[in-house]
Amino acid sequence: MRLKLSRPLVFFDLETTGVNVGTDRIVEISLVKQYPNGDKESRTWRVNPEMHIPKEASDVHHILDEDVQDSPSFKELAPQILDFIADTDLAGYNSNHFDVPMLQEELLRTGFDVDLRKEHHFVDAFVIFQKHTPRNLTAAYKHYCGKDLEGAHGAEADTEATREVLLAQLEQHADVPDTIVELETYTMQQKTADLVGRIGYNAEGKEMFCFGRYKGQLLQDVFLHDPGYYKWLLDGDFPLYTKRVCKQVMDNIHPSAKLRKKSGKAAQKKGASVKTKEEWVSRPGELQF
Repeated sequence: MRLKLSRPLVFFDLETTGVNVGTDRIVEISLVKQYPNGDKESRTWRVNPEMHIPKEASDVHHILDEDVQDSPSFKELAPQILDFIADTDLAGYNSNHFDVPMLQEELLRTGFDVDLRKEHHFVDAFVIFQKHTPRNLTAAYKHYCGKDLEGAHGAEADTEATREVLLAQLEQHADVPDTIVELETYTMQQKTADLVGRIGYNAEGKEMFCFGRYKGQLLQDVFLHDPGYYKWLLDGDFPLYTKRVCKQVMDNIHPSAKLRKKSGKAAQKKGASVKTKEEWVSRPGELQF
């Protein structure tokens, strides 16, 4: 096995009620832990999403409401999941785009204050496949493993297929790195501040909006001149992790900047002369944005 592991790598796949990270829920999760010595162990759980599973979703993964009505909720399963992935890295197929954000959202939604990005490296076998032969998991499995994928869109089958695909990719492509840190960089298509790509970074590494009317603008600037937009984000149908990033930016805005902004508005209402934002942020010794 060419994959170099310093600690276990957990391959995982989710089946859900839909594709909206903010509102949909997990109905099945499967994990396969690959150990550095080549051993592996797996876990698969059906999950009661505590909501109706739309027909469109059931048509894909064939899981119906009655199949999960007696299953534990995600909140009940979370301690076992966190224990299984503790001190590991995470891998999946298109996982950076969907599975990681969805798992993170479910953890936050159910009260588990965990930041997956800080605890794990992420490896996405789909990105490697996309760079070499853009296809879906079924085609990737056929291409790299020479076998037909039986039970596609079942979390357990997809998880095991992803594990086999990644190991085969390393054997077939000499340019693909074999350490987890390098693989994370190789499979990271775009570095974002949140996990769903709503908030990115500018050239200086500061958080900026990647959507909406303030696209391309820094969060801290927007929150200063339009506090209502910050409230709209927190009240809106956005993933909890995206809201967490927004709150961190707001919390890090220097208190004196917030106070000057508030004082400026009050003075303007009274008709007083007020310095512009550019004037007050450029005062010597004061924090600039």
